[in-house]
Amino acid sequence: MALVGALYSTMSINNIFEQIYSYENLFLAYKKARKHKTKKDYVIKFERDLIKNLLQLQSELKNQSYKPEPLKTFILRDPKTRKISKSAFPDRVVYHALFKVIEQIFDKSFIYDSCANRKGKGNLFALKRFDLFKRGVTCNLRREAFCFKADIKHYFDEVEHKVLIRIIKRKIKDEKVIWLINQILVNGFTEKGMPLGNLTSQFFANVYLNELDYFVKHKLKAKYYIRYVDDFVILHSSKEKLEKWKEEINNFLKKELKLELHPEKSKIIFLSRGVDFVGFRNFYYYRLLRKRNIRKIFSIIEKFQLGCISYEKLLETFQGWNAYAKWADSYKLRKIIFSRI
Repeated sequence: MALVGALYSTMSINNIFEQIYSYENLFLAYKKARKHKTKKDYVIKFERDLIKNLLQLQSELKNQSYKPEPLKTFILRDPKTRKISKSAFPDRVVYHALFKVIEQIFDKSFIYDSCANRKGKGNLFALKRFDLFKRGVTCNLRREAFCFKADIKHYFDEVEHKVLIRIIKRKIKDEKVIWLINQILVNGFTEKGMPLGNLTSQFFANVYLNELDYFVKHKLKAKYYIRYVDDFVILHSSKEKLEKWKEEINNFLKKELKLELHPEKSKIIFLSRGVDFVGFRNFYYYRLLRKRNIRKIFSIIEKFQLGCISYEKLLETFQGWNAYAKWADSYKLRKIIFSRI
């Protein structure tokens, strides 16, 4: 790991804990946490004594008596089964306060093609980069190439807290910040694992896998590499080269990050046959929606027809789905769905 770490900036940040618990930062964090949730009961309750509640959080952080409330977990099936963890609203305020201060420290060290949970990035950014790389590796679609489509096995369940803290300490020497991060990590977990659904988990995912990014870009010198959370692709004209890289990447993950590639979901395929990435099936000349995304919108329509959801909720869901579906070759499908609602 020293090889990868040496590539980072040697700058460490000290004495930033006060910035995190400052009233101004906590107030901005509260505004972030309430975004799109202003009608929720827990937000309304927090706002009844807003100043008192923010000062209470400030005091708990300053005195290092803060402890997150136990996570509420539920199972989400859309379509695959996932365990989602929900934090109490005051804890979300703290997470936003932490994120606001340390995100700017780490983001400058992230590679350009780390696409998830970053300002100006996202799945549509990843799609555009994939199209650009696809044309580059195939000489503008004039020849065949290959894609190593990879997935990390049980990623959020397997993140080692000690490894994560060691990585964070390269940048942050303020032990009180490390204390706060530990408080967040051990909430519902022991030595490894992070909850799906938390802002901090999304951010720490990028911090943790930035080690992989540097290994792939600087050690393997892969030109066409994109990562979106724990899914990543590498494009290359040589299948043999990708086979070798696959083995080296898996060895690196096991040794340095205590992770491993998913044996069934990590494979090398012909680029022209279509690559399933960030919600779309990406071919040479067109892009299709995943079948499960199509089933999802029809399921929402069926729920409306059965009286399970309101027409307003149906329209809200369709508008979000339609904005997403526009990035695929889906004009006829969207027209059919629009006619039904």
